[in-house]
Amino acid sequence: MEERKAIVEIKNVNKIFGENHVVHDLDLTIYKGEFLTMLGPSGCGKTTILRMIGGFEEPTGGQILVEGERVEDKEPFERNVNTVFQSYALFPHMNIWNNVAYGLKMKKVKKEEISRQVAEMLQLVRLNGFEKRYPSQLSGGQKQRVAIARALINRPKVLLLDEPLGALDLKLRKEMQLELKNLQKKLGITFVYVTHDQEEALTMSDRIAVMNQGYLDQLDTPERVYEKPATKFVADFIGESNIFEATISHMTGDTASIGLEVGNALCLLEKGVSYSLSEMVYACVRPEKVLFSAGEAEGFNIKGVVKEQIYVGNIIKSNIIIANGQMVILSRLDIDEVPKVGEAVNIYWNPDDVVLMKSRGYQIHHVIENASLGGD
Repeated sequence: MEERKAIVEIKNVNKIFGENHVVHDLDLTIYKGEFLTMLGPSGCGKTTILRMIGGFEEPTGGQILVEGERVEDKEPFERNVNTVFQSYALFPHMNIWNNVAYGLKMKKVKKEEISRQVAEMLQLVRLNGFEKRYPSQLSGGQKQRVAIARALINRPKVLLLDEPLGALDLKLRKEMQLELKNLQKKLGITFVYVTHDQEEALTMSDRIAVMNQGYLDQLDTPERVYEKPATKFVADFIGESNIFEATISHMTGDTASIGLEVGNALCLLEKGVSYSLSEMVYACVRPEKVLFSAGEAEGFNIKGVVKEQIYVGNIIKSNIIIANGQMVILSRLDIDEVPKVGEAVNIYWNPDDVVLMKSRGYQIHHVIENASLGGD
């Protein structure tokens, strides 16, 4: 198996604005040719990380390397990195040809070579024939493609994209997601993409870095982030999840019986993770993994009543209320059997479809940080 080459290395990077610690002790390696997405809610630190890589913010501490060379003290134009912003940042007084050619002109590339590269890039983003138009004459999607072409024509080692599709309508955004992914594959350039849209991240990425309150909660493939979330936050933020507070009541081999507030259930223990009896955990089950029956399944006694059903295209979601008032979501294709509204059901799942997570929040990080900084 070919060893992947690191192109961006972020080592123990912190960023503090006044009293706000925005990025905490971040270690992250981004590999050559990959599409990595920084995903998280507003204020989680993802855009700050992108801006530090691009040179628009300086880290408070730590190192940032591009192709093995430290860049913290370099200006943005001195790094082999380009950024595409949500606002497009096109020059309104220049036509499309001149917008795309701008970077090469600044580098004093020969006119013949500029013409060749601009034509090639406009064809790549499917805007050949638009050379003489101005930004005001283009749609949102076309403007975004111009911004990408202008960034790519400089052949950066890394392209940084800060929520570039956020201003587009849903249909166009989905089209542009596929275009961007195909463009990245064709060019082989490393893309670092920032978004708060989970579906966008799952659709486009080779790996996803999930950020939460300045911490990196999980770095993994889209499949692993969805199927095996590392923390309660990831399980809750990526897609829909049923999350139960539980304690481990019995363990036999790799199977455990867990006690929920409303009954018992079975699950498989995560390999390589140590658990103890009576330990508090979170149990996460995706809606499509939830099963139901009239009678109790072996090892389970969670009962509920179907409160409502929601039709979402080819998916039907059943909302089931269990004894403690928690709502459990069960989703099925519209061709599958679903429980009826008002029906009493028993809820269960295959033990290997539940993900157990340690019941620890970020208090542990804050306790350690305060102790080291002499805070309360």
